[in-house]
Formats: sequence, C-alpha cells, structure tokens
Amino acid sequence: MSLTPQKITVFLWFDNNLAEEAALFYTSLFKNSRIIEKNPIVVKFSLDGQEFCALNGGPKYKFTPAISLSISCEDQSEVDHFWNALGAAGGGTDVQCGWVADKYGLSWQIVPKIFPELLNDKDKEKADRAMQAMLKMVKLDIEQLKKAHAGED
Repeated sequence: MSLTPQKITVFLWFDNNLAEEAALFYTSLFKNSRIIEKNPIVVKFSLDGQEFCALNGGPKYKFTPAISLSISCEDQSEVDHFWNALGAAGGGTDVQCGWVADKYGLSWQIVPKIFPELLNDKDKEKADRAMQAMLKMVKLDIEQLKKAHAGED
C-alpha cells in the first residue's frame, strides 16, 4: 500500500502503553489498513488510507467527545459492523445519535453515507423529519431514517 504524504496527521494519546494495542484493534476493523511503523513511543498506522499516529503519552490527557472521528458507512451492514466493534458490544459505550466511545475512550460518529443527503434535502420538512428521527436514535437505522424523511414513520 502506497500512502501519499499527508499534510495533517491525527495523533491519538494513549495511557498505559496501549498505543500498539489500539492501532492493531483499529486496523483490524477497516479495510485497506495497516501498521506502517512502530517504536516504543509512537505507532504510525493507516485506516483506509488515512494516516494516524498512536502515542504512548501517559496518564496526563484523556479523550473527550469534543474530538471525534466520523465513519461514513455505505449501508446498514457497515453501520452495524462498526457499531458492534466500537460500541458497547466491543467494550466501549453506546452514546446517542450514532455516537460511540470505544474501549479506549475515543469518540466515533458512525454515520450512514445517505444521512447528509437526507438532511440537505431542499424540502425542509423532509430534512427536519430525518433530523428528528435521528435525534431519537442511539445507533442510526438507515431504513427508519428514510421512512421518516419520506413521511412514512
């Protein structure tokens, strides 16, 4: 896999020397992902071509929902895959509106690719129905979002 140089790379700070464990976990979830290089302090890895660095930084800082990574999912099967791996079923925490915090505390938004299209509909009533349906969900359900958008709920 050839990676093009990135101008900006996300650094993720881990406590308890969990950088390599986390990088291995994340790369196991995404296609086209791998560990690029590692040393005792930093693990450089890619998730579907996007580079990240995991840092064994110690206990000083913790993840918060103020920063999250968003996954654009093709279909419900992909939503379910990431939800089950990153959320409560995978040792993390299910939150609300498609958000989870994984077992390391990192927040993720697991979003169907179609959702922004529903929200950006020129018919504001349709867009609002989709938004209102999403606000009631924990894990996002594509069929329910489409039904709400169409006024079939």
